[in-house]
Amino acid sequence: MPQSTNRLKVAGAFAAIYVLWGGTYLAIAIGLQSLPAFLLIASRSLIGGCVLLIIAYARTSALCSLRDWGHAAIGGVFLFVGCHGALAYAQREIPSGLSAVILATIPFWIVLINLAVARAEPFSKLLGLAPGFAGVALIAWHETSRNDHPLSLAMIFLLLGSALSWAIGTVYSQRRSAHIPSDHLAAMQLLCGGLGLLILSGSVGELATFSIEKVTAASVAGMLYLALLGSVVGNTAYLWLLDRMSAPLVATYTFVNPVIALVLGWWVLREPISWLSFGGSALIVGSIISLLLLPSRRPLRAAQDVSV
Repeated sequence: MPQSTNRLKVAGAFAAIYVLWGGTYLAIAIGLQSLPAFLLIASRSLIGGCVLLIIAYARTSALCSLRDWGHAAIGGVFLFVGCHGALAYAQREIPSGLSAVILATIPFWIVLINLAVARAEPFSKLLGLAPGFAGVALIAWHETSRNDHPLSLAMIFLLLGSALSWAIGTVYSQRRSAHIPSDHLAAMQLLCGGLGLLILSGSVGELATFSIEKVTAASVAGMLYLALLGSVVGNTAYLWLLDRMSAPLVATYTFVNPVIALVLGWWVLREPISWLSFGGSALIVGSIISLLLLPSRRPLRAAQDVSV
């Protein structure tokens, strides 16, 4: 392969995980304009999962066992019901850029979970978490105490809980699903999570009150962006990069995505960005950078799980 062509492919792959994944928060906000939260993410997950599964089995005809599907189902519930479903629910009230910043705490939770299951991390990594959580506290204090339009503290905690759920799903996948090819695993988790979200959507009454006639073209476009560009293109680009680049370099998307989301939210939806929120975001991004630079006892296999 010519070197110039290879460079273009690398640049395109990085653009996919930087910009396309950063744009998923904006796509969720647009999708929520006429689609209920759980149904939106269920549709995204099922469509993306089906496409990825077809691609995965086109590469290899190997079938995964029922036990593997069980592990994928558990991971999918944490990753897509507990995280993406809760994220969409909270984004009904929380701006997309701010949601992306809070979801950027996923690497922090992964470090703490690894400690909880007796896989100690270096003490320097624990120190690196402090600025990030200080940034979250600063954002929560500022956004919930505003006089003009205070945000719900419960929704901010729900976002933190969704980040924790994704971290649990990531660690579980590392421990129980490491033998499953990553492209198969991503598809299986999306399908299982999407089915769980569809059941949840029906149980909370979304399906009973849903009217397809009220769905706008913009919301459909947002859902398809999440399914095809966010899940299929972004995930494929990520896996391609992991085979060719160092993992820490590929993982830089974790601090680029919140910046992209903040800019897109401000530009497209006119979401305000205060100096205090910007400062809190900088603390969180700084902590993520320190986590990437400091040595770890064990590399994260499911780094793509930090994406949305």
